Amino acid sequence: MADAVEGQVGISITVDGRVLEAQEGEFIISAAERAGIFIPRFCYHPRMKSVGMCRMCLVEVSGPRGASLQPACFVEVADGQEVFTQSEAARKAQEGVLEFLLLNHPLDCPVCDKGGECPLQDQSVSHGPGESRFVEEKRHWAKPIEIGPLVLLDRERCIQCARCTRFAKELAGEPFIDFAERGDRIEVAIYPGEPFTSYFGGNTVQICPVGALTATPYRFKSRPWDLEQVETTCTTCAVGCRMVAQSSAGALVRYLGVDSEPVNQSWLCDRGRFGFEAVEASGRLSQPLVRREADLVPATWHEALSAVADAILETLASSGTRAVGVIGGSRLANEDAYAWVRLAKGVIGTDNFDAQLGDGLPAELVASLPRATIEETIAASTVIVLAGDLREELPVLYLRLREAAANEGLRVLDCSPVATGLRSVATWLPCTPGGAIELARSLVATEPGDGVVVVLGRPSLAEPAEQVAAAAGVFAAAWPHARFLPALRRGNVHGAIDLGCAPGLLPGRVGLEEGRALFTQQWGSVPAERGLDTAGMLEAAASGELNTLVLLGADPLSDFPDRELATRALERVDFLVAVGTTLDASSMLADVVLPAAGYAERGGTTTNMEGRVSRLAAKVVPPGVARADWVIATELADRLGADLGFESLDGIWAEIERVAPAHSGCAGAALAEPDAADGIVIPLKVASVQLTRHPRRLDPIATPGIESVEEQGAPLAAGAARSPGVEPGADEEGLRDEEGLREEVAPVATSVPDGSRPPSLLRFDPDAWTAPSPVPPVDQDSWRLVVRRGLYDHGTLVQSAASLAPLARPQELHLCPQEMEQLGIEPGDEVKVRSSRGELAVAAVADDGVPGKVALLQFNATPVHEASASALIDSSALAIDVHVEPVT
Repeated sequence: MADAVEGQVGISITVDGRVLEAQEGEFIISAAERAGIFIPRFCYHPRMKSVGMCRMCLVEVSGPRGASLQPACFVEVADGQEVFTQSEAARKAQEGVLEFLLLNHPLDCPVCDKGGECPLQDQSVSHGPGESRFVEEKRHWAKPIEIGPLVLLDRERCIQCARCTRFAKELAGEPFIDFAERGDRIEVAIYPGEPFTSYFGGNTVQICPVGALTATPYRFKSRPWDLEQVETTCTTCAVGCRMVAQSSAGALVRYLGVDSEPVNQSWLCDRGRFGFEAVEASGRLSQPLVRREADLVPATWHEALSAVADAILETLASSGTRAVGVIGGSRLANEDAYAWVRLAKGVIGTDNFDAQLGDGLPAELVASLPRATIEETIAASTVIVLAGDLREELPVLYLRLREAAANEGLRVLDCSPVATGLRSVATWLPCTPGGAIELARSLVATEPGDGVVVVLGRPSLAEPAEQVAAAAGVFAAAWPHARFLPALRRGNVHGAIDLGCAPGLLPGRVGLEEGRALFTQQWGSVPAERGLDTAGMLEAAASGELNTLVLLGADPLSDFPDRELATRALERVDFLVAVGTTLDASSMLADVVLPAAGYAERGGTTTNMEGRVSRLAAKVVPPGVARADWVIATELADRLGADLGFESLDGIWAEIERVAPAHSGCAGAALAEPDAADGIVIPLKVASVQLTRHPRRLDPIATPGIESVEEQGAPLAAGAARSPGVEPGADEEGLRDEEGLREEVAPVATSVPDGSRPPSLLRFDPDAWTAPSPVPPVDQDSWRLVVRRGLYDHGTLVQSAASLAPLARPQELHLCPQEMEQLGIEPGDEVKVRSSRGELAVAAVADDGVPGKVALLQFNATPVHEASASALIDSSALAIDVHVEPVT
């Protein structure tokens, strides 16, 4: 792929009489498009290798023997080159290509999902012959064919541009589809018995230039001219992909990926792309519910909030602030999270608040790590992955790492207890459960450490996070210039942690003691002592020490690794409040359920794994009388006798920017700028936001009509935040983009209102994360349990989306093939898996990606009322050993 790269030598070419500046190695089609000259195309995509297959981009290019027809997507620019896109020869060639493409293409535009936004339609009008000379019968095939659970194929419409097959092979590394047959019988096909089950199949639908590939969730849902759209950020996971949310008749019907250079580069995973169905699910909460006797019954907001306020006041009077806790917050927008933190820590006075459900990393570690951006990770010399399977948990990050490793030479070391999706492009260094620290010591002793980025997460939910934290300390102590990219999975978990949804933290990545003076002045009071994390709160609830528990979009029965503890806690707690969008297993036990506005129903901001703050946009209205979370927090505070003073999202963000040190200088006005469409990375290290203009590689074939998104919400104009590594006093010229853009916003705060210094941000101290107790070796007759998440599970989002719910894989136990043979177990046989906490019966699978003495299970792979991996986990154990035996 040859596209303009910053810093390359500029050369001059002439296109249709205009002199243009181009970059060495750039294709003619790209240079012309940057100058506003559109050359028709079908096969060319700016994010994939050029193949010159469709020949629609034929133009005349001057050469030693005069001008000749050449594909603009395959010929690089040369100094002094002359290009003619509108010449008689070029026009005739383009007309001929279109005539051949339309020979067998059906005239079914009125019933085609692509109709109205179809490049073939548009270019037939703008560059076609105007009439057809073909009178013979067209080719016919049965249609549509379900080549995968989410993708349908209409072979009659296919123009063999190979966009879909190239994406599957080059970028996703999943060549489930390819061309079959020859001549006029050529078709896109799947391999016999192997359906198109890619996690990224929706991208092939979006980049298809005709209606050959369609998505089952969108099929026949709307016409393009009936769609309204707004640009927003996906919060399905922590990558923070930019996308467009489209609605018709007041309902969400489609998400499309938007090209964001620093983040997703236009790609989406299928869970994020088709998650809109969960927003429109029939089971959405639309009114408050209050438990009367044994049943949850509808109530007014006044009744529900009064019941919650009375319970909190009673708990505070009888048991104090430590008897109140809040679990959740990672599904909220930043403004919502801040409102709840101020309510919990500033009004109620409890520090029992945790956005993570026992499946993340220590909040102080996450908040203090020297952070890398995704771009810096891709550009590193070596990337060490000490996390779960990125393909399952953070799919688009996996996509970018895989593409860089396969095509750009990025060196990836995958330190995983079992093989992951990166296996084909990475060096796998099997990390025995409990062995992260030893592996880290081995790596720092053999690797130079220059240009290293560590992707840090939880390799297994069946071992504590302290192992990973201590390994991070080993890396940081030996490699002081190494950077880290936290691989936490939940959508806005980083924004929640940044804003204090964690014990011992206050908004802005400051500790409770360090920020006590500032926030006491701003809020009136802060908690007197450090609170409990999720595991601690559940333990306290189970023992009767925590009396009132609030769940913010959290379902501990499904999502907390230790189901036995979660069950005891929720059954024992005196008063349970659930704030969310649907009734899940945990909220079914609640005394009060408060309906909250969900994704695309409220605006605000979100923070991704890099610390990149970007805008969220509302496109549809919440069902019934559901309210935004910040409104619920504000009204509950009022009933507790406190006035938070919040009247709008802008007002909340202004307070965040004023009082939270990590967010200082990141003004709402800056986030609304067109050049901040890709977000702003915090904390800022200079006195003002420095925005670098990155022209988006808009593909008019894959993103039809998205340019009009300005009419609905956040502008689509290009923009990306600078890396946070720029120090004050850096070369000013280097902080400017090619057009000299420099957006000035409020300077970073240097003092609080009383003139004292603001609290310092948490700094990572490797010595603070020492090795926990040594993990004992696995018994001879046992297996060390590894539990991981899958993309499709029995969580709330997937099960609320009709098209995604059936994709949840059944629970299976993955074992080393040799060990299965020794046990006399055949693939598919049912086995009993038993730990000290519980047992379950499950089918066994031979997996050569599982080392010996390791047993692999997927988390949340069964409905909550069925036995699952969480039944085996003891959250207080250093490791989980299981016994495996055949079911006789």
